[in-house]
Amino acid sequence: MWAAFGAVALEARGLAERAGLGLEGPAATGAVLVLAGLYQFSPFKHACLRRCRTPLGFVLGFWRDGSVGALRMGVQHGLYCLGCCWSLFLVLFPLGLMNLPAMLAVTALVFAEKVLPAGPVFARASGAAILVWGLATLVRATLA
Repeated sequence: MWAAFGAVALEARGLAERAGLGLEGPAATGAVLVLAGLYQFSPFKHACLRRCRTPLGFVLGFWRDGSVGALRMGVQHGLYCLGCCWSLFLVLFPLGLMNLPAMLAVTALVFAEKVLPAGPVFARASGAAILVWGLATLVRATLA
C-alpha cells in the first residue's frame, strides 16, 4: 500500500511541478501542514487508527482463509494504515523527502499514535501543533 501511495504521490508531485505548481516554498508548506493538521482530527483518520492500533484484533475480526484471503487481509489492513497516516507522510514533500529530521519526526509521531496508550489523544494534540505550525507558515508567507 505504501509503495503504491508513494509512487502515486511522486507522480502527482511531478505533474504539479511540470504545471508550475511546485510544493516548495512557505505557502505550499503551510498549506500541506494545515491539511495534515486538520486531517488529524477527522473521524476517518480515527476510524483507521482504531484498526491500525490493534493488528491482532484486525486479524481475529477479519480472518480469511488461504493465500488469497491473506492477501486480501493484508491489502485491507494496509488501506487502514494508509488512511491513518497518509497526510503525515505527505508533509515530507514540502519539508524534503530526504530530510532526516523530518522523517524521524514523522516516524516518531506515527509510532506514538499507534503504540502509546494515549495514541488517539496524541494524534489530536499533534494535529493542533501541526495546524498552528501550518497557519503560522502561511501567515509568514503572506507577510514576506
